[in-house]
Amino acid sequence: MASQAQQPPQLHLAEITAAQFIDIWKHFDADGNGYIEGKELENFFRELEKARRGAGVDPSHAAFKEKMKEFMANFDKNADGRIEMSELAQILPTEENFLLCFRDFVGSSAQFMAAWRRYDTDRSGYIESNELKGFLSDLLMKANRNYDDKKLNEYTKTILRMFDLNGDGKLGLSEMARLLPVQENFLLKFQGIRLTVKEFDSLFTFYDKDGNGYIDEQELDALLKDLCDKNKMDVDSISLGDYKKSIMALSDGGKLYRTELEIVLCRDSSL
Repeated sequence: MASQAQQPPQLHLAEITAAQFIDIWKHFDADGNGYIEGKELENFFRELEKARRGAGVDPSHAAFKEKMKEFMANFDKNADGRIEMSELAQILPTEENFLLCFRDFVGSSAQFMAAWRRYDTDRSGYIESNELKGFLSDLLMKANRNYDDKKLNEYTKTILRMFDLNGDGKLGLSEMARLLPVQENFLLKFQGIRLTVKEFDSLFTFYDKDGNGYIDEQELDALLKDLCDKNKMDVDSISLGDYKKSIMALSDGGKLYRTELEIVLCRDSSL
C-alpha cells in the first residue's frame, strides 16, 4: 500500500506511547530532515483536524488556514514556520512523556552539555546504547517516574530509533540535542556553519595561540565572535555568553581540548 494511502498513525489518541509518537513523527517528517514543514505541515494539520473532527477538511478553506495559523502560534515556539520534535512532544503527550522529562532534566544547553560529558564515559563523542540507558535511568528517577527494566529498555530503543540516523547504535551530540527546548538549542544555530575536519584543524590551531593543545575561555570567546561575524550570524553578547558557557561545560577544568570542541563545531560523522 502506498504511504499516502496509509492511515496516519494514532493521531486521534489523547495519550500515545513513545513508539507511536515516533511512528507519527516519521510519517509526517517525510524527508527525514528533523522538521515537519511546508507540505508535510499542511498534511499533518489536515490529518490532525480529520482525526479530531472525524470528517474531511478542505485545506484551501479560509477557516482551515485560520485554525492552522492559531495552531502554529501555540506550538511553533521559535516562530520558524515549522515543527520540530520537542515542539511536537507538546502536541502529542507521550506515555510517561519522557521527552518532556528530558527538558526538565536538562533545562539549559549548559546543563545538557554537562550531562553529555557525564554520560559519554569513554569520551568517544557519542553516547552508545549502554551509556544512553544510564542517562535515561537517571532522567526518569529525577522526574520521579516509576519504571521497570523492560520499560527502560523500550525507552532506550525508542530514543535510538528517533535519532540514530545511520543505525550504528549510538548518538552524536547534535542528534541528541534535538530534544532540547528550541530557544536553548545553541547547536541548531551553528548547524549552517558546521566545519569540515580540515577547516576545524586550522581554526583550532589559529586560536590555540600558545600551542598547548587546548583552548581556554578567552580563546573560545575570540573564536566564537569571529565565527559568528564571518558567517553573518546576528548574535547578541548575552547569547554569545550562553554559547560559551554551554561549550565550556564540556571542558576539563576550563581546558577545552580538540575532541570536545570538534564535537560541537565539526560536521557530525553520523549525519
